[in-house]
Amino acid sequence: MIELVPITGLPEVVPGDSLGTLIARALSRLSFTLRSADVLAVAQKIVSKAENRLVRLDTMIPCESAIETARELGNRDPRLIELVLRESRRIVRMGHGVLIVETHHGLICANAGVDLSNVDGGNTASLLPVNPDASAARIASEVRAVTGVDVPVLIADTFGRPWREGLVDVAIGVHGMSPLRDHRRQTDAYGYQLRATVMAEADQLAAAAGLVFRKNGRIPACLIRGFEFQPGSGNASDLLRNPEHDLFR
Repeated sequence: MIELVPITGLPEVVPGDSLGTLIARALSRLSFTLRSADVLAVAQKIVSKAENRLVRLDTMIPCESAIETARELGNRDPRLIELVLRESRRIVRMGHGVLIVETHHGLICANAGVDLSNVDGGNTASLLPVNPDASAARIASEVRAVTGVDVPVLIADTFGRPWREGLVDVAIGVHGMSPLRDHRRQTDAYGYQLRATVMAEADQLAAAAGLVFRKNGRIPACLIRGFEFQPGSGNASDLLRNPEHDLFR
């Protein structure tokens, strides 16, 4: 049985906070003893806050390209578009008020992950962590320093999905587990040899944690218990499809 344990009681995160320490202390207050077979999922927003990946919009001076792009998107805030362009390698597609871009991490997502929600009411934008895998590793190290237990850590963020309505949390940072489980060349219950089944388990766990996070629930961390993950040194880039194998680029 897999359990999703909301980690409640975390304070408002501010730049410089040790997230692993805060999470470990919150688990202690909840009388949960961390186990090495557990997985921690942490919402991207508090990681960005702790790492001071915050930008006040009133400090932004948009370039001509940002102003023109904002106009083409239906008079979006050019200061916000300036931030999106700075966080992007390239624009993949634009329309309906949204920029789909490739971030410097290689992620394909809306608005490069630049977000105004759950910060200060709209005056400050949060950016994705510079290196989410390193963020996950740092949180794991901080948790280990308090508890003595080494657990995998996932950084989860909410993404849209091609061909599907609705949003789902995915893993943008991974530490301590293999993000993929390869079932190819194995056989199913009827003896059929699997040829293309590679499961994105880090994304599956992030999506499960998203059921706990909720956008207005002020629960930005989740303990996942009972899932048999594969230990490993993989990272979130393992989840990005090679452009040579991507039929839609």
